Amino acid sequence: MTENPHGHQSPNSPPAPTFIQRLGFFAAKDWLRAGFLALLAIAIHAPALSGELIWDDFYLAHDNPFIKSPLLILEAFRHYLFLDSYSAHYRPVQNLSFILDYFFWNDNTFGFHLTNVLLHAAGAILLYFLLRRLLASLFSGKLTPSSLSLAAFLAALLWTVHPVHSAAVDYISGRADSLAFVFASSAWLLFLRATEKQPRGTRVLFYSLAAASALLALCSRETACIWLVIFLLHSLFFAKQWPIRGKVALLCACLALLAIYGGLRQLPERRPGSGPQPGWSPSVRTVLMMRALGDYGRLLIFPANLHMERTVFNPELYKTNATWQKSVATEYLSIFGLAFAALLGLGCSWSGPGRRVRIFGACWFLVGFLPVSNLFDLNATVAEHWLYLPSVGVLLFAVGVVLDLPKRSRPILAGCAGLAVVALSLRAAERSSDWTTAEHFYERTNAAGGTSVRVSVNLGQLYAQRGDYVRAEKTFRGILAAVPNFAIAQSNLANVLYQQGRKEEAEALFAAATAAAPNDRKEYPRTWLAAVNLAGIQRQKNDFPAALKTLAQARADYPGNWEITSLESEFLRENKSPGEALELVSGFARRHWWHYGASLAVGRLYAEMGDPERAVNALQHASRLDIHEVDALNLIAHMRLRQNRLADACQAQKRAVARQPDAPRQYLLLSDILARMGQTAEAKVAIENVARLKAIGHSARVLPN
Repeated sequence: MTENPHGHQSPNSPPAPTFIQRLGFFAAKDWLRAGFLALLAIAIHAPALSGELIWDDFYLAHDNPFIKSPLLILEAFRHYLFLDSYSAHYRPVQNLSFILDYFFWNDNTFGFHLTNVLLHAAGAILLYFLLRRLLASLFSGKLTPSSLSLAAFLAALLWTVHPVHSAAVDYISGRADSLAFVFASSAWLLFLRATEKQPRGTRVLFYSLAAASALLALCSRETACIWLVIFLLHSLFFAKQWPIRGKVALLCACLALLAIYGGLRQLPERRPGSGPQPGWSPSVRTVLMMRALGDYGRLLIFPANLHMERTVFNPELYKTNATWQKSVATEYLSIFGLAFAALLGLGCSWSGPGRRVRIFGACWFLVGFLPVSNLFDLNATVAEHWLYLPSVGVLLFAVGVVLDLPKRSRPILAGCAGLAVVALSLRAAERSSDWTTAEHFYERTNAAGGTSVRVSVNLGQLYAQRGDYVRAEKTFRGILAAVPNFAIAQSNLANVLYQQGRKEEAEALFAAATAAAPNDRKEYPRTWLAAVNLAGIQRQKNDFPAALKTLAQARADYPGNWEITSLESEFLRENKSPGEALELVSGFARRHWWHYGASLAVGRLYAEMGDPERAVNALQHASRLDIHEVDALNLIAHMRLRQNRLADACQAQKRAVARQPDAPRQYLLLSDILARMGQTAEAKVAIENVARLKAIGHSARVLPN
């Protein structure tokens, strides 16, 4: 607006923007949209932030030896995600993320959940910026950049709040999806930035960062390969600025990345083979593919019934006419899948400036869907978190449809999108609350139709842990009635029977499970549990030769299992000599230098045999393998105290206090050492800390009353 010399508005100047216009300009700012996406992602997944460890979380986020120390960062690349599993999931970056969580949060699950939510929020923000760039290159009509930016924001917003992503966000172990999403979308954006006009050195830097981010995505989850295919699909067939020579170079660079990734996958020790394969015929796979497509389409449009352990194939339902009638809804999924595929085909054939957007969106979805469509053997027929990446393609397709609708309908559609965001947010928050406690999660899964052997085993174990043995026995017997040779259920049932005093029945069941382990291990992991429990029973009967024989055979079958080796070494120490136990444990520790428990056991045995220097060396090594554990440091402090090496004892115990500043017992030992050193003032401070921490603990117990 201009003014004349007398301070009046010129009649030719544009009118001042209204309040609504100013509000629209403000809402279009990228930082505000990014902040809104992040805040909304945190808000709707807040119920899960206080959640417990569930399912695979107990291993990956608690017992996992590779997350306990930053010293194991490189070692994580030499192992699969699970040590005791048939799966060949190679996801070292997921373990690296857990290293950070463990470093800052120790065993506090809030921090682990918070990382998951922040990763999802970061993915949403990156998706917004990526879609904005993609829409600008795909849409051939005449729309302002601000309109395309709004379309990208709404698509990213719907993706952020969609409750089908709950298993990838609210489940600590599910973060591999969001890790791959963040690194892959970052790589794509860095690549696009590198293609802009700028100095050669800057371009090389951005290309290098893009390649590094893509490699991190590949090492986060195998679905990053799908990202690579989608990226190449866009760059080779949809992007206009690339000449043939540039496209060939880009293809070669992607193949080189895959070669590096393939080389990294050769680092873990080879495994004998996977579990049982279904061996479905091509016709069955085709039907299952259509069912899966129908189920995914239904979940994306109307995510009402969400749960883990989904399936579109259950042969038990076809044994009688009554059970088949109960599952008739599954048959309709094939029809819905065909309708969903027809919808994508019709949208792609519809001419208009948004057609390229629809085609690319459909291609994105299909490329993401085909690997999990039952054309290949996987550990399930369908899974909600498998939609984390393909769902972006469906949203892109929807944006392409909206862009070709009459302009007058767009405000109405924007309002509908807003209502959808509210509805999906409420559903996502409700779904997030399913992950608060393990028992609540398993019960909700069963109630929603996710009944499976794995869910029932975990629920039975929870019943047993709280002493509800009758309910636990009923659960495990129900599992064995359906799957008679399920080794994990056999071992758990035997344990429940033993706890009820039915020791002979339990021992017989453990013995049967142990004898069947060599064959059962081909189909089920962790069959060694039966041998460990059987040896424990034999030990209580003072039949140590039988116990040692059981464990020696189990160790031969499972040579890398620490639980077996640890128990056998304990039996050897009690009944033969610490030297024989040390020989067994030190051999394991040499082969598994990264294992905290093995190094701690070596230190204990050296100390028992009167070799303090070797004991301290082993214990110091153990203390570096777990940055929050203090047992090794406490043992060092006690040994140095007995040797009257008070300065060394004090140094070790101060490290223990720094690791566990809220544990009164750490200050008690420190005060004893300081008192012997004549440092009475410091010893008094340590005792005051003990009193303070005990008072805090007493208050915490009193307040709930």
